[in-house]
Amino acid sequence: MSDGLDKIKILTRPVALRYNCPILGQSKGTDFMPRSNPKPPWLRKKIPSTGHSSEILATIREGALHTVCAEAHCPNQMECFSRGTATFLLLGPNCTRHCRFCAVGKHPVKPPDPAEPLRVAQAVSEMGVKFCVLTMVTRDDLADGGAGHVAKTIRAIRSQCPGVGIEVLISDLAANWQALKLVLTEVPEVLNHNIETVPRLYPAVRPQADYKRSIELLIQCRELDPSIATKSGMMLGLGETRDEVLAVMDDLLKAGCKLLTLGQYLAPSEHHHPVRRYVRPEEFDDFKLAAQKRGFLGVASSPFVRSSYRAGWLYHHALNSISAVLK
Repeated sequence: MSDGLDKIKILTRPVALRYNCPILGQSKGTDFMPRSNPKPPWLRKKIPSTGHSSEILATIREGALHTVCAEAHCPNQMECFSRGTATFLLLGPNCTRHCRFCAVGKHPVKPPDPAEPLRVAQAVSEMGVKFCVLTMVTRDDLADGGAGHVAKTIRAIRSQCPGVGIEVLISDLAANWQALKLVLTEVPEVLNHNIETVPRLYPAVRPQADYKRSIELLIQCRELDPSIATKSGMMLGLGETRDEVLAVMDDLLKAGCKLLTLGQYLAPSEHHHPVRRYVRPEEFDDFKLAAQKRGFLGVASSPFVRSSYRAGWLYHHALNSISAVLK
């Protein structure tokens, strides 16, 4: 009988307490959540209608391509596939770093596939999209960090699909700014580099990365070609505080970043950095408002947002914001 009463007590606790979701501004970020803790209701995603999913999956399979959608276990992949979009993962599927939040493989890497840029361009053409996203694994084994391969892929898409907008999500290229120039010379519409988390958590979450180096990359983008929109993203729920998130926003703005994504961190497995808390949707709304007030031109902030989620919409929304200011 006592077991039944205990279950009733658990089920009737306020949702913020049941799911370890302190109210806005009261997160201490000190205690890890039990790995068995259930996801809160707002993280239960409906399976979308199939839409273009079968065509997209066939295109990816036939082109022997990798997508970050699948490799990083993105919760939005079926939604994006149903819309006829995907984010291509270049130089993959394995990475030379061991970030503790990431699901991308850590097996030995292979030399870049010289045919990959053309295959990606052909896939983009077959998908018929107006905006595509390219991302990459970190390749510290390559002298240019893989920048040349990314540049070749942009050129191939420009050749095969004139008028298609391109966003590239790149690594920090080990602070090789000459390599960065290779990418910027191809003038993608958006250059994205994710800051991922707050500086204090880098040793635990991104031990081989450096917060200041990532900020410097965005500064270099602004200085080398200010016409290219720069973008960055953060995961929430790793143990950060509200003030720390706001401070990162300020650093990004000072670096010239105008597009921002904020989403809930979800641990890919029990071997990855655990979720410290589930951030409530209202908090994401609050962060979106704070980012907009600070001066970001495009902000996507909600639990399921990922860095490339609806990337074309966010870019065009920012363009509309700029046009409104100029008028």
